[in-house]
Amino acid sequence: MKVAIILALVSVAMAAKLPTEDLPVAILRSSQVNPDENGAHSSDFEAENGIVFQMSGAEGDEGGANMVGYFAYPQEDGSLAEVKFVANENGYQPESSLLPVAPAFPHPIPQFVLDQIEFARLEDERKALEAEE
Repeated sequence: MKVAIILALVSVAMAAKLPTEDLPVAILRSSQVNPDENGAHSSDFEAENGIVFQMSGAEGDEGGANMVGYFAYPQEDGSLAEVKFVANENGYQPESSLLPVAPAFPHPIPQFVLDQIEFARLEDERKALEAEE
């Protein structure tokens, strides 16, 4: 019984130190259109903390859902993080200045890679000749 009372007091003390920033956030705007006979659907909302989400889509030719959308949220530095996306038979394709960018191609190919490619080509030719014999 003493352990339960001590744990209860510790819990109250710890709860008093929790940040109050995680209070509920009001939704300023919300709209949803459920799929119709063609599979067309959409959803969007905006919250008072600056989060925005918009998405619309329809059934794809191969049966999956094709969607396009946008979401944004405020970052700690005050700037707005924005992401546009397409999701379809080719997968999820986000577009944002936040995403890392691969180096421009063609970049220099190291010589050891070119040597390995040539070795594989010669090996394929050798196997093809052996198969003909």
